[in-house]
Amino acid sequence: MTTRNQIRQVLYQAGTVVLGKEHALKLALACLLARGHLLIEDLPGVGKTTLAHVLARLLGLDYQRIQFTSDLLPADILGVSIFDRERSEFRFHPGPIFAQLILADEVNRATPKAQSALLEAMEEKQVTVEGETRPLPEPFFVIATQNPTHQIGTFPLPESQLDRFLMRLELGYPDRAAERALLAGEDRRNLVAALAPVLPPDALLQSQQEVGRVFAAEALIDYVQALAEHTRHHPDLAAGLSPRATLGLLAAARAWAFIEERDHVLPEDVQAVLPAIAGHRLHLRNGGHAGAEFVARLVEAVPL
Repeated sequence: MTTRNQIRQVLYQAGTVVLGKEHALKLALACLLARGHLLIEDLPGVGKTTLAHVLARLLGLDYQRIQFTSDLLPADILGVSIFDRERSEFRFHPGPIFAQLILADEVNRATPKAQSALLEAMEEKQVTVEGETRPLPEPFFVIATQNPTHQIGTFPLPESQLDRFLMRLELGYPDRAAERALLAGEDRRNLVAALAPVLPPDALLQSQQEVGRVFAAEALIDYVQALAEHTRHHPDLAAGLSPRATLGLLAAARAWAFIEERDHVLPEDVQAVLPAIAGHRLHLRNGGHAGAEFVARLVEAVPL
């Protein structure tokens, strides 16, 4: 099976479990192909955790789930050294962060101190514990879920943490047909357990390399820069897109073009991924994040 066929199979099989969310599944896969981390923010019970489980199964990745709570400590994530009496020395016991795919479930229910344990791992693919730097496995992804910040017991993610997530998605309620299929169908947990790897880690790494070779013309790069510059001078925004965001935008557009089976990036690819990349990074001066309507106006304001 060729890589492109494997990509199609991942989307098809994921769509048999997470019903009616084809666009969100495609964005999530583009995020991973672009070597990015994914934040899923929505109400409890709409399938955030199921989506992470599905991707872990279909990609054959070593998977760890971390339940973020208010009493979680950084050592619970990174690991800790414990004295070994037989050897008369301290031995490091790795935490759950040493896996290829991490599900940080309800990440905003943990304190900022615990949240900060992810910063180095997400940016540099390594962690420093007790003065020693330890590399993380390849590939390495964080898929975090969070509940809306107005709910009880949540701590808002700082901007430095949000900027490390390439994309933020909202799943929303299923449509009537998808919900009817959920009610009439088999338990989602059984369906997830029956999934077999379609795009194993070595093929995923190869796909990521191919994504990096998708051609982006000079005019396309000019368009990405123009979008970023428009946000940096917009009177309603407290701050514009960072250089990390523009790099991520181009990488995600390449991944979207790759999924569409093209060897070059179109402006439509940039526009397809822009809401998921810009929405959580753009802060309005009067408070809150820029929504989909704001991003749509941004696209209209910047000429091709």
